[in-house]
Amino acid sequence: MANERDAAPAPEAATIYDVLIIGSGPAGYTAAIYAARANLRTLVLQGEQLGGQLMITSEVENYPGFEDGVLGPELMDKFEKQARRFGAEMVPQDVTKVDFSAQPFTVWTYNKQYQGDSVIIATGASAKWLGLPNEERLQGRGVSGCATCDGFFFREKTLAVVGGGDTAMEEALFLTRYASHVHLLHRRDSFRASKIMQQRVQNNPKITIHYNTAVEDVLGENAVEGVALRDTQTSATSILPVQGFFVAIGHQPNTELFKGILEMDAVGYLKPATHTMTTIPGVFLAGDVADARYRQAVTAAGEGCRAAIDAERWLEARGELDAATAEDAAAWGKLAETTR
Repeated sequence: MANERDAAPAPEAATIYDVLIIGSGPAGYTAAIYAARANLRTLVLQGEQLGGQLMITSEVENYPGFEDGVLGPELMDKFEKQARRFGAEMVPQDVTKVDFSAQPFTVWTYNKQYQGDSVIIATGASAKWLGLPNEERLQGRGVSGCATCDGFFFREKTLAVVGGGDTAMEEALFLTRYASHVHLLHRRDSFRASKIMQQRVQNNPKITIHYNTAVEDVLGENAVEGVALRDTQTSATSILPVQGFFVAIGHQPNTELFKGILEMDAVGYLKPATHTMTTIPGVFLAGDVADARYRQAVTAAGEGCRAAIDAERWLEARGELDAATAEDAAAWGKLAETTR
């Protein structure tokens, strides 16, 4: 009979986290701060592009607490360090697959699987770009996807906005607060924006509309100096001198991973069922992944806070709500209200 001391040691049990957070950025890191500070075992699957869209934003001046502004990457570094301080673990890998059919929930990266009793999805949304040769190179140096974020830096500058929907109208109108003039570029002969937004743009003396105009490239060595244009009807080319170029053709939520699993709208934004929780009890949403309206760092951080608190309360209430149904989600929502 073999000696018990000679037997092979039992394999170490895999860690089951209280909270798995998919995505970094303001929403993911704030959720991690709140969850870890509540003594929940917290793992952040950051993705290979850490920090979200703020990592390509040069100066952030509208985030509270930084009176002189802060660089986007610096702000995200502070968020991450604060989450680590409270014990949140970090894995800088993309999630490739999820299984929310049973608890604990399981997610996979390219080389490992992780399990958690709850999940917070904070994968964000990405601005759509045109794919121009110099577009990426000049991001943060005159090329932007967010007028609200960057308009302040273009006081008395001549700017170009490309797009034909309500987003483009809103961006162009917002930029007139700062710019000396705004050129609105659209490749078709009519806008798809709402009539009232079109009227506001058409009536603004600081906006010039260019129909049937395609952008071929952004020009400039170290900063934007102009845009190369092509007339879509005549193929004639021209150069428009500008000091800033705003792409306003919409945002794409990073939700491909959850298609067929979670409810989403026609664009792809995930839809909560009760507060921040989805129709799958224990799976929560935070930030731009479920926000088609605001898409700001401060609102994303607030949503991360909400999702973490909701997850904590749901974990506490699991003994009473152990059936994974949409009815349970509604009941949990009522319970959460009584504990506020």
